[in-house]
Amino acid sequence: MKMNDITEPVIYTANLERYAASDRKFQGIPGIECDGKGMLWATWYSGGVTEGPDNYVVLARSDDDGASWRDPVAVIDPPGITRAFDPCLWRSPDGHLRLFWSQSDGWTDGRMGVWMATVESSTPISFSKPRRIANGVMMNKPTVLSNGEWLLPISLWHADITSGYFGDKGNDPLKNERAANVYASRSGGEFLYRGGVDIPGRSFDEHMVVERKDGLLVMYVRTKYGIAESVSADGGRMWRAGVPSKIAGPCSRFFIRRLRSGKLLIVNHYQFTGRSHMTASISDDDGVTWYGHLLLDERTDVSYPDGVESEDGTIYIIYDRERQGAGEILMARFTEAEVVHGKIKHQSSQLKMVVSRMGRKE
Repeated sequence: MKMNDITEPVIYTANLERYAASDRKFQGIPGIECDGKGMLWATWYSGGVTEGPDNYVVLARSDDDGASWRDPVAVIDPPGITRAFDPCLWRSPDGHLRLFWSQSDGWTDGRMGVWMATVESSTPISFSKPRRIANGVMMNKPTVLSNGEWLLPISLWHADITSGYFGDKGNDPLKNERAANVYASRSGGEFLYRGGVDIPGRSFDEHMVVERKDGLLVMYVRTKYGIAESVSADGGRMWRAGVPSKIAGPCSRFFIRRLRSGKLLIVNHYQFTGRSHMTASISDDDGVTWYGHLLLDERTDVSYPDGVESEDGTIYIIYDRERQGAGEILMARFTEAEVVHGKIKHQSSQLKMVVSRMGRKE
């Protein structure tokens, strides 16, 4: 792949009327982050009537703990038929708010790449120059290891997922990279490929990495049957053959993260094989068992959670509902204790908060 064949992204921060929620026909696949300065940020993608070459990435912001949102404050919309999709927001250990997204040049030739830009200022909003850091897709947050390294969960989808992305599978220049991979960095200056695993039955991967208390890394990967896991004992260079995990759920994105308390939080479709009953659960034993089960949204067609825990222990989970129907981006705000008890108790906690909804002026 020649870098001069790659379409440079365009980030718009003004004259965004044409991207208004009232004019969208499709939206979903969100991410959320706290910037440490009192603001919540959210991202997702829209454009066209479904996932395709018209997709663009939306960035929204709230300064009142998610009660109201400016949607959008920025949009990534590459020219031509280049697709921008699968965004991810992450505040790195150096305090920078980083926006990652993927672009697929030409839509059918498979040249997907992960791009990154740093939010340099929020008022007025400005960004660092975007740069392409790897082949593939990354929609889930990096993991910071105990030794300070950042591990980015970047995947190259299996060529059998859909021929629409790859064209001629018999002449695939990226076939040796097609796996659920991790890239490593210490400061964000350079991201180097470290290792990956091609798990049978994987589906879009959407993987997340957890460092266990014994030092082993566990990669959780979306599969056709639910969630698989693979273990690494050398910081992500080599991965054991993937096996089905004990975490049940449908073939869909999930969210798993270590909380400040040391416990693990998972948000998934607990005890359901379809995309309903979005539920948060807690583990004290590094994911062997889960309990609590706070139901966030019982409705059908709710999916793709992402989350963040703020300095004060508030947990924010963002997800989508009816991407081509209601077109809602929703948020839940709660605490670890409420997950443990399986019930909302605090006045400040709230479920089904609307971040964005198609068909109305925001």
